[in-house]
Amino acid sequence: MHHTTVLLIETGALLLALGLLSRLSRRIGLSPIPLYLLAGLAFGHGGLVPLSASEEFFEVGAEIGVILLLVMLGLEYSADELVGNLRAAAPAGLIDGLLNALPGAAFGLLLGWGWIGAIVLAGVTWVSSSGVIAKVLADLGRVGNRETPVILSVLVIEDLAMALYLPLVTAILSGQSLLGGGIALAVAVFTVVVVLVVAIRYGHFISRMLSARDPEALLLGVLGLTLLVAGIAAGLQVSAAVGAFLVGIALSGPVAHNATELLSPLRDLFAAVFFVFFGLNTDPRAIPPVLLPALALAVVTMATKVLTGYVAAKRVGIGLPGRWRAGLALAPRGEFSIVIAGLAVATSVVNPQLGPLATAYVLITVVTGPMLARLPDFAWFKRWLRRRAAPGGPAPAPATE
Repeated sequence: MHHTTVLLIETGALLLALGLLSRLSRRIGLSPIPLYLLAGLAFGHGGLVPLSASEEFFEVGAEIGVILLLVMLGLEYSADELVGNLRAAAPAGLIDGLLNALPGAAFGLLLGWGWIGAIVLAGVTWVSSSGVIAKVLADLGRVGNRETPVILSVLVIEDLAMALYLPLVTAILSGQSLLGGGIALAVAVFTVVVVLVVAIRYGHFISRMLSARDPEALLLGVLGLTLLVAGIAAGLQVSAAVGAFLVGIALSGPVAHNATELLSPLRDLFAAVFFVFFGLNTDPRAIPPVLLPALALAVVTMATKVLTGYVAAKRVGIGLPGRWRAGLALAPRGEFSIVIAGLAVATSVVNPQLGPLATAYVLITVVTGPMLARLPDFAWFKRWLRRRAAPGGPAPAPATE
């Protein structure tokens, strides 16, 4: 009984604080994500007032937050759009891997962490945070922008790549045989293919199972289906985010429209929980010793990620402002980076400093990323873009942005 009372008090106080921080962020024109992270740091391990009873609640809520962010993004696009965008973005996905994984690998070798440490750090720097980017796009009202499908295509390619990377890196860290690693990879590939086929070819049957006229039944059905598919995907070593995104893709018509309205409040609640939990699990005392290396790595790989988005948007004919919006939106790293670092540190195969370095690195990108994403909205940035476009011809038309 006492534990339940403390849980209610801690959770209620923290959610109230998040509500006030969200209001403050709107007033000053800032994304609330950095403030949520700082709140997590203040009340987490090593923080000012550590909270313990509510940690398990926030852990589960954080998982649900990422899943809801991704299913909401999937609801905005059809299966045909997904296939077309993935085909168009495949070369950009290759560029993304080269530009963002290689700096991490090189950094790991420079630090003397060996080839295993290099492989792990390559994964940490490679993948952008789907959860953070989904929240930023929603906050800035860019979900319907022309460059947003390009951003989503890069994220989906990264998540699908993680479905192959995670089983392999897990096998390497645990010292499994080549056969064991191959079996894990085969299971991951099979699962991804099955989920893709079901979402793209049989999505209309899934939509018919759910009633768009009954809000309660629709909410429970969509939420239950999303969590079920995400859980099965995660259990088979495939990204839960990929599973949730594909559920959103599979739903269409009035079901998708009404589900978007019903899930929006839940998304906002659990997305805030996700960012707070990230901060709660970070000990601020572990950050200062690795802050400078993490900052250097963040500067390099945020620049390469901006280049990735810029090139991807340019390839499909997006105008100059849209290219910059796509590149700057991709800067944050998050959930996958922490998962990869956690796998490595738990095995004691890599240098123990990799965990704090990855945490500091992700915090830097997550705090600065949403701020950088706002740059294209400032008047001085728009003037700079017009001056850049002028020597080569007229400024891009608004319809192509």
